[in-house]
Amino acid sequence: MDHASRIPHATNDAAGGATAVSTGRTAGRVLVDALRLHGVDRVFCGPGESYLEVLDALHDAADTVELVVAKHEGGAANMAEADGKMTGRPGICMVTRGPGATHASIGIHTARQDSVPVVAIMGGVKRPHKGREAFQESDLVNGIGSLAKRAYEPHSPNEALRQVSEGLKAIVTGRPG
Repeated sequence: MDHASRIPHATNDAAGGATAVSTGRTAGRVLVDALRLHGVDRVFCGPGESYLEVLDALHDAADTVELVVAKHEGGAANMAEADGKMTGRPGICMVTRGPGATHASIGIHTARQDSVPVVAIMGGVKRPHKGREAFQESDLVNGIGSLAKRAYEPHSPNEALRQVSEGLKAIVTGRPG
């Protein structure tokens, strides 16, 4: 069974890119479904409160996505980098915002320098609190993004689906990273 047939809420266009998401699902569920749609079957994480919706969705997808919990965000990023290096497939890590993201930055930088495909998904602050010095708020796109091949910040579930598709394609196109 292909991955797209297991995810009834996401659809593909003729070029194979994800295009639509039905309403009523959390952004976290859309994100996990987008990863599954692209064949992701393992995620490394340092759990955090800034992406609980994603962790809930990963729990619900436990039959198709293995979640490996690290004791430190840097460890999660390094595990994703090692997984990408060993398999040739994108390694996926998830961490919380602020200190979690900065701890993971070494693994992200290593992946880019070693041309290893890695996707780092980081929690953020809720939109109403953005730019107001919310707890552990930092500019991840410009800060951590400067170490990565690409950086995105979705503002809607449909945008998250599109950006996951673009990001997964980008990290394996040309020089991986």
